[in-house]
Amino acid sequence: MWPKRNSLLLFILILCASTSLYAQDGNQTLWYTKPAEKWTDALPIGNGRLGAMIFAGVEDDHIQFNEETLWTGSPRDYNRKGASKYLPEIRKLLFEGKQKEAETLAQAQFMGVQSEAGNREAWVKEMKAGKGILGNPASANYDDRLWKTLKVPAYEGWETVGLKNLDGAVWFRTTIDVSQDWVGKDLVLDLNKIFDQDFTYVNGSLVGHTEGTEARKYTIPAKLIKAGKNTIAIQVFNFYDRGGIGGYKDVSKPIGIYPVGSTVENGISLVKEWKYKIQNDAPPAVPQYQASYQPFGDLNLKFDHGKSQVSNYKRLLDLTKAIAKTSYTVNGIDYQRTYLASQPSQAIVIHLTANKKASISFNAALSSVHPNSSVKVLNDHSISLSVQVKDGALRGESRLTAVIKNGVIKVQNNQISIQKADEVTLYLTAGTNFINANDVSGDPTVAINNTLNSIKGKTYADIAQQHVEEYQKYYNTFKVDFGRSENEKLPTDERLRQFATANDPGFAALYMQYGRYLLISSSRPGTQPANLQGIWNDLLAPPWGSKYTTNINLEMNYWPAEILNLSALNDPLFQKIKGLAKVGTTTAKEYYHANGWVLHHNTDLWNGTSPINASNHGIWVTGGGWLSQHLWEHYQFTQDQNFLKNEAYPLMKQAALFFEDFLVKDPKTGWLISTPSNSPENGGLVAGPTMDHQIIRSLFKNCLVAANILNVDESFRKSLQDKITQIAPNQIGKYGQLQEWLEDKDDTTNKHRHVSHLWGVYPGNDIAWDQDSKMMNAAKQSLLYRGDDATGWSLAWKINFWARFKDGDHAMKLIKMLMKPAGTGAGSYVNLFDAHPPFQIDGNFGGAAGIAEMIVQSHQGYIDILPALPGAIPNGEIKGLKARGGFEVDLSWTNGKLTALQIKSKVGGKCKVKYLNKEMEMDTKAGESYKLNGDLK
Repeated sequence: MWPKRNSLLLFILILCASTSLYAQDGNQTLWYTKPAEKWTDALPIGNGRLGAMIFAGVEDDHIQFNEETLWTGSPRDYNRKGASKYLPEIRKLLFEGKQKEAETLAQAQFMGVQSEAGNREAWVKEMKAGKGILGNPASANYDDRLWKTLKVPAYEGWETVGLKNLDGAVWFRTTIDVSQDWVGKDLVLDLNKIFDQDFTYVNGSLVGHTEGTEARKYTIPAKLIKAGKNTIAIQVFNFYDRGGIGGYKDVSKPIGIYPVGSTVENGISLVKEWKYKIQNDAPPAVPQYQASYQPFGDLNLKFDHGKSQVSNYKRLLDLTKAIAKTSYTVNGIDYQRTYLASQPSQAIVIHLTANKKASISFNAALSSVHPNSSVKVLNDHSISLSVQVKDGALRGESRLTAVIKNGVIKVQNNQISIQKADEVTLYLTAGTNFINANDVSGDPTVAINNTLNSIKGKTYADIAQQHVEEYQKYYNTFKVDFGRSENEKLPTDERLRQFATANDPGFAALYMQYGRYLLISSSRPGTQPANLQGIWNDLLAPPWGSKYTTNINLEMNYWPAEILNLSALNDPLFQKIKGLAKVGTTTAKEYYHANGWVLHHNTDLWNGTSPINASNHGIWVTGGGWLSQHLWEHYQFTQDQNFLKNEAYPLMKQAALFFEDFLVKDPKTGWLISTPSNSPENGGLVAGPTMDHQIIRSLFKNCLVAANILNVDESFRKSLQDKITQIAPNQIGKYGQLQEWLEDKDDTTNKHRHVSHLWGVYPGNDIAWDQDSKMMNAAKQSLLYRGDDATGWSLAWKINFWARFKDGDHAMKLIKMLMKPAGTGAGSYVNLFDAHPPFQIDGNFGGAAGIAEMIVQSHQGYIDILPALPGAIPNGEIKGLKARGGFEVDLSWTNGKLTALQIKSKVGGKCKVKYLNKEMEMDTKAGESYKLNGDLK
């Protein structure tokens, strides 16, 4: 142990370095000159288990936080018993070309089992009877003067205009002035979409009631209308996800009221502020195929700076230390707040300082969007927040503890109040009762007590130092420099706005490091894997449940792990695969009467593996095959034979055994094909999608090589060898394209975001230049037809395709599309989160991996140097890129030409290197480094 004085001195040096970085290094820092206005402006911190979004307001600093195991749902069996008896009929219908009939049968008999529904009928009856509200809001004379107002309509839901995280019953009221000309005429009330159910009244009379997503266009009888003021009242029931009066997706088309035979443009617009009143916020449970990741709580720090002018405001995220900071000046006093998510201490830590003593005064309050939550006082410096997930098995507890230097601390009104302190440190931690996917008997306070024990006797400097050291053992394995530019002096939001037209290659380097930062922050060994939003979520009904979508999104999250030198961060993914394989064994039996294990297109905390949602996209069988590719890739990059023997190969073999049983002979071609399945998420339920065959063929080949290395399973090897040759091959269609399906039926005008049949190009290597340049060109033609425009994660995938096609300039074009301000389409939010839209973190990870793929590739049996270097990055230096074969690569280039190359061999063996038309091969020894020049000499 170091003496405290030396520990403090070291940390002061760290902070000094950080201060220098604060001002100078725009390529490892995100920084802004104003607080976050919305969630996607806020800056993320995380330790793999706990995540937080820092808004950094001056008067109100909002810290929204998550704990990785707080989800909806509970342990249960998702599998439909006996589904396999319908498999032959579904296959038969598909072979006969009866796709719709196959989808109908599959929807009825082949999907997973949903969670239990609440009693909707009873709840609706209570709401209709007026439970929870005084009087009759449908009445024209109802007194709504104390009601609040809300913008109407909101196609993306009332959540986007002020009623965030609300489901339930809400009344809306407004009035219109009707001229004498309209009296005696039937009118049309055009509201278009309402989510999910409405009872609509005019002057107290019911004029319409609809359930579901059908358009609302109600006829109002002339007898209900009078000249002058008329009242419209709508009772809206929203059961899950977006709610309210939606109107038209095309916001240029208004909702309104007009005479029959006329149009809304000639009527009265109802696009305005309506009055509203929440009647009930606890609707009955909606049956779900899988669970959703949940927010935990909110910490608000309320400061009173009076009406004083704020100057020198800055907020930043230092990627080198995983530390966020906010600084500003008020009344001549410089304030600074520092935020970190410590893995060693398992806490979110906030440190507040000022350059004048007795200057720090604020109140700290905990709250949660969960309806079933409460705050209580623990002692004179701690409060706790308890939450219970609605209709679920999980509950959580969070604790906020304050430590001050001088000043006064007390707890009042369930808040921590601090007055005139010199310095304050806040420790925020949380835990749940989740133990594993089958056990929720845990004590949420265990994590809290572990944190309190870990920080006992430590100063903030000690905790911060340990945090930085632990984080940097991951972050410092890789360095990238694409050169300097004037734009790195700009705030990140302004730099983002200018990137498309600027000469700013360093911003792409920042994006790589930010991707690494996000993976380190959301996927530490021993935690859950990074989900659709990493570890950050503020919504009770997040997009796509913020789950693990396994038809690309979960896998894309881990594309940077090997190549960008974060191999250890695969651990949560590999542990997840083990859990999925166990559950997927039952799914394989129930649905396909097959051995091995299967995973369909989505999973969650509870390891669901059965088909979900809709049969036209939810029945996709190769999730386990794709995840097995990650196991093999880890071996390829590390050459870890213990991992191959004890972890990877057993899981890969079981995945392959499933496909041995699942593949059937196509009656037309005689090939072995995958059916029923889907080409995500395009074209519906089919027989023989190309992507499946690429994944299955790759899995069989990888198992074959692995079994040879381990010298095991000779009969299994022979079986695989036989079947590999029978699997339907990649085919070139009539337009020169790689066919997406067994039949040549591609639509060259289809711009679908999924480009699933190019899996064999990337992340697979079923198609590569050296083995079949003709097929590679066909794949390229497919991508040209599909086009460049796409959602965020799709852009990231296309960057990797163009890197594999060795067209760096085209890849760079897509990087600029990915890194443009997100509006209504794809791009990046202010905090550089990827916009699908909405936010999905996979684009950040896929984009970071794609930039690396432009610099070094190693999937063809050799290390290919600068295979797709774009003209926009003429100069650069990278240290720590990983290559298959157990190699680590450092390289630099000037004016587009390689100038220096160093290859470190981790395990020894032959190393083959190619650069342009040059190549060389050498024998290497474990631990030795080999330096080469631009001529590979």
